[in-house]
Amino acid sequence: MSFKELGLSDPVLRSLKDLEHSEPSEIQTQAIPIVLEGKNIMAAAQTGTGKTGSFVLPMIELLQEQAKPYSKHVHALILTPTRELAAQVRESVYTYGKYTSITSTAVFGGAKIFPQKSKLKKGLDILVATPGRLLDLVNQKAVKLDKVQILVLDEADHMLDMGFIHDIKKIIGMTPPERQNLLFSATFSPEIKKLAQSLGSDLVEIAAQSPNTTVNAITQVVYHVDKDKKSALLSHLIESEQWPQALVFSRTKHGSEKIAKQLNADGIQTATIHGDKTQGARTRALREFKEKDVRVLVATDVAARGIDISNLPFVVNYDMPTYPNDYIHRIGRTGRAGQEGTAISFMSIDEHKFLRGIEGLLKSKIDQKTEEGFKPTAKPSSSPKSRNFRGNKSNFSRGKPGGGGKPSFGKGKPGGGGKPSFGKGKTNSSTKPANKKSGSKAKTRWKKTK
Repeated sequence: MSFKELGLSDPVLRSLKDLEHSEPSEIQTQAIPIVLEGKNIMAAAQTGTGKTGSFVLPMIELLQEQAKPYSKHVHALILTPTRELAAQVRESVYTYGKYTSITSTAVFGGAKIFPQKSKLKKGLDILVATPGRLLDLVNQKAVKLDKVQILVLDEADHMLDMGFIHDIKKIIGMTPPERQNLLFSATFSPEIKKLAQSLGSDLVEIAAQSPNTTVNAITQVVYHVDKDKKSALLSHLIESEQWPQALVFSRTKHGSEKIAKQLNADGIQTATIHGDKTQGARTRALREFKEKDVRVLVATDVAARGIDISNLPFVVNYDMPTYPNDYIHRIGRTGRAGQEGTAISFMSIDEHKFLRGIEGLLKSKIDQKTEEGFKPTAKPSSSPKSRNFRGNKSNFSRGKPGGGGKPSFGKGKPGGGGKPSFGKGKTNSSTKPANKKSGSKAKTRWKKTK
């Protein structure tokens, strides 16, 4: 089936042609006709499946027929859990709708609020927002939601994990009850189904690709290595195998900076993204990585759901993710849109329990190996505690890294970096390579390509 057969108009088809998108993905084939019919949907779709296009494309079609919104009003609202994802979705709105008259913007925390208020004055067709910043703008009477015709909850499972449920309910209560509801989530958990029920009882359920299917195009390998040897192993693999680029996930903000410092010292140009970075620094780091000004980007999980990079060849779990679903979202940064990719995980002796949870979710085993010169010296424990680990997420409310608005002082998600620091922290997106230590083996410097 083609995009034209799905009912998309010539201006939208023209933008798709510019992007060289010739055929719709599975989730797009299922969702677009339903959305165009004005129906409500609850869709299960993993990252990298074309999920964003499945709601942005039909939204643009529907809103082209509408009169322009009044001052401070919006016709469609897309809620996302993180700043990076909000920016990415808005970019998709602009790209898909560039041959139409659709107006849009994104609002999120960590950025100055006055320019965002200015963009809302004339009204917009589509507003992309994180919950916290949106509520700030509503409270300041900068935006009105009483004319919203389409409401999208993107990556709803992640928003619930981050403790946004109360903010979401407040926002829903500000919108008209007769709106069209589009809910997208990685899974149909009991919490998601409860949220869906609050939106209405007439949601059409669709699903595309299980985690197993989603990661089929990704080569997955686990390296056994001592914790204190992970950094050296990472530099070794990057240089010896001549990786063009890699996205590396660290569990903590401090850990990500430590990794970047060592990689830069080894002559590997590296930048970081985490909750202590200002939004400007995070945006700059991502841009430098996309433009290949840096070879490696080290991130906490705050970035896992907002980074969309074409042809990213390698993703590295420097620290094993605590929750199995986070593994899926991390490695989903590679192998996108049918491309091949490689996901490498470093596993120390105390992280074996996490692997069992991941393999349980995938319902398959991941290849395990050691690298010559980096074989672990410690042996794994088979304690009852480790054997009984299920890898399930608990139901506690987490902090809101990157979510916008007020920082959360609750428990931070492992890898997410706890509370964000807005306006603080380092503004440099990358660290310059330091001088090599005396006596160290010279390494091949990576040359920037444009």
